[in-house]
Amino acid sequence: MNFNTISVIGLGYIGLPTAAAFASRQKQVIGIDVNAHAVDTINRGEIHIVEPDLDRVVKTAVEEGFLRAATRPEPADAFLIAVPTPFEGDHQPDMSYVRAAAASVAPVLKKGDLVILESTSPVGATEQMAEWLAGERPDLSFPQQAGDASDIHIAYCPERVLPGQVMIELFKNDRVIGGMTATSSQRACDLYNLFLEGECVVTNARTAEMCKLTENSFRDVNIAFANELSLICAEQQINVWELIRLANRHPRVNILQPGPGVGGHCIAVDPWFIVAQNPQQSRLIRTAREVNDAKPHWVLEQVKQRVAECLMASDKRASDLKIACFGLAFKPDIDDLRESPAMQVTRLIADWHQGSTLVVEPHIHQLPEKLRDKVTLLALDDALQQADVLVMLVDHRQFKAIRPEAVQQSYIVDTKGVWR
Repeated sequence: MNFNTISVIGLGYIGLPTAAAFASRQKQVIGIDVNAHAVDTINRGEIHIVEPDLDRVVKTAVEEGFLRAATRPEPADAFLIAVPTPFEGDHQPDMSYVRAAAASVAPVLKKGDLVILESTSPVGATEQMAEWLAGERPDLSFPQQAGDASDIHIAYCPERVLPGQVMIELFKNDRVIGGMTATSSQRACDLYNLFLEGECVVTNARTAEMCKLTENSFRDVNIAFANELSLICAEQQINVWELIRLANRHPRVNILQPGPGVGGHCIAVDPWFIVAQNPQQSRLIRTAREVNDAKPHWVLEQVKQRVAECLMASDKRASDLKIACFGLAFKPDIDDLRESPAMQVTRLIADWHQGSTLVVEPHIHQLPEKLRDKVTLLALDDALQQADVLVMLVDHRQFKAIRPEAVQQSYIVDTKGVWR
């Protein structure tokens, strides 16, 4: 069966590029999102997020009639669900968005359709989604009921792309396909091979779910080592950046770079899904999360020390001091603020500091609501001129290009080694 129409549920940082990728192969694509502003923006041939080359691909796809957006699902041959899966309470996975997406898709399903869950999810989520769909559509059969002979085929296929390089990696990276049946896996491979240049590697749904969580937990543990090393080096009065550079000259050592914490929609969240389901066995994974989650608070303590030093060396009051935070995004050269430690540090500083807290973030036009009443968004040069204390949180390209003579301040907290 051909995929004449493809529907992508959720038009965020993963869903919209995926929809655009299929549309670039001249397939009819319907993107679905509850955000009416996002839908209207896309239907004008524009985008509501920042991602290199995505604007060009979306504009062409909309103009040529291969991509359109709507707020309610419509009939299609394949449905890809790419909605958020945050955690709630005590780091428990929140599957409510996936459940809502499944409920919205269920009424338009027909025999032969393929449903793929792309959202990062705890182990067993694909089977749970299949049960939700079966409950909504008792007139159709699903893999847990009829195996390969089911009316609806279901698979799990996690994304593994890097923000800022999505429109390259989406095409070139291998994909792990976890079908609930062999037929489901083959159908999913056929779908992704419409644009994929990498390889589709087939496994079962549970292994595919765990693969995504494992990839990001591995990275989290390695980042935690670097972050913990930075704490130790601060105590020992050792330059952590020089130490890592020297240690990495060993042929079998490759220590990552420390920072203010860990952010983004994957690494800061996914390990908790493993911990939630396997609390006794995941001691190292839990500890890595705790190390990385604690780093913003350590950065705040460093800022407090610089402020105290600045006050002792000047006749200013604390309310007169201005602190400038450089960067809000969770990684360099993007506008994505999700789970950003830079955001958390900035908010901690603003809540504590009696004077003005300034922010430089070249990739956004207005502050997020949670910071709007607490900080002032400034241009780079203005912040350098006005601030008494500088806090480097994100190593954006613009920040690394600052000339050394432009930094006159003596009181600096550099979490990224930009000014080392």
